[in-house]
Amino acid sequence: MLTPQDGMRISVDTSLAGGVYYLPGGLVIDADGVTLDGGGAWLLGSGSGRGLTVRGRGAVTIRNLRLAGYYHNIYAEACAGLTIAGCTARASAEEPANTLFLDIWRPAAQAYGAGVMLVAVRDGLLIDCDLQHQQNGLLCYAGSGLIVRRNVANHCSGAGFHFFATNDCLIEDNYADFCCRYQPRSPDHGHLGADAAGFLIVHGSCRNLFRRNRARLGGDGFFLAGLRPDWTPVPCDENVFEQNDGSYSPNIAFEATFSRGNIFRGNRADGCNYGFWLGFSRENLLEGNHMSGNRAAGVAVENGIACTVRDNDFAASAYGLLLWSKYVEPFARTHPANDTSRDWLISGNRFSGNRVAVRIAADQDHGVRPLPPHTPRCPRPQRHTLRANQFHNNQRDIELIDAEEPLLEANRF
Repeated sequence: MLTPQDGMRISVDTSLAGGVYYLPGGLVIDADGVTLDGGGAWLLGSGSGRGLTVRGRGAVTIRNLRLAGYYHNIYAEACAGLTIAGCTARASAEEPANTLFLDIWRPAAQAYGAGVMLVAVRDGLLIDCDLQHQQNGLLCYAGSGLIVRRNVANHCSGAGFHFFATNDCLIEDNYADFCCRYQPRSPDHGHLGADAAGFLIVHGSCRNLFRRNRARLGGDGFFLAGLRPDWTPVPCDENVFEQNDGSYSPNIAFEATFSRGNIFRGNRADGCNYGFWLGFSRENLLEGNHMSGNRAAGVAVENGIACTVRDNDFAASAYGLLLWSKYVEPFARTHPANDTSRDWLISGNRFSGNRVAVRIAADQDHGVRPLPPHTPRCPRPQRHTLRANQFHNNQRDIELIDAEEPLLEANRF
């Protein structure tokens, strides 16, 4: 058993002696193929720096290590085959509560604090780790081929799990509940959420599988964004979300905007403002999801194209499925093909107890209010097919406002 010393460099397999160690300079793993067993030891920082650093190494394993109080508790860069297992990485640096609205587009060099930060790590494994009670549990930049499994990142004030330009990963059976923050905007008004989320997926993160994760009572549950604030498209395409739960957000359970070909299958999105918000997206599949008790809508999509919605349950919401068109000049420049809502297939769904089950409307604000006079108009919503859906006990089953060529067949009212 080794007693760790501040700034120690580790180049052979090492087991630490149990205990609590104040090491503001942290430790460094300095060779390939090293296994570091923390033995349950606690490494404590001074609020800055890195607790454990691994840079440019292969086949490193870190297990049973506990860290707190660094800017990044575990930091790994340009590594392959990295395993982090059974570790606790809590209480990393955090922006003060009730202050700012988060910048979700910060590059790696300006990243917020985190329990674990991975930069350009490929084919790694993060498993069975405790990443709770800090701003971010996991920050992952430019990663690929990662497995993120059975970790807990509850009670984070930023993101439980943040993926930036990260592709081809498996993220399953993780918890990121209560990831929320508040930004005051006046003495009696503020924003609950402030872009905190259980799972944040941005800047061209594609082909990832999110399965059986929980992100409840967060600012958003799962937040996928494909357009930068400077209007640069960075689509997050072909991700799959299966059997996740993003319920009870004050905002949105699943947001996926300006992206293509994402699949949402068997998820829960109950008790939010919106269950799904998929504005200016295209070719999505929503299948077998459950949306109940949402204040605004189960699914809301502005200028969405060629999406399929089948075999879902829409219940007890203001609107079940809400589709509309709206002209937004910067979006018309960046996504000219998304000029209206068109070519949707809506089949085999069950709508019950909603105020309005399906609304498809032209030139609307948030889908429910006409735009002011002299606002530029979009083409009318076009060619929506509603087939073999069941409508029961809704105040109104279908509203069509200036919709062109809708097809309704074999529905049961």
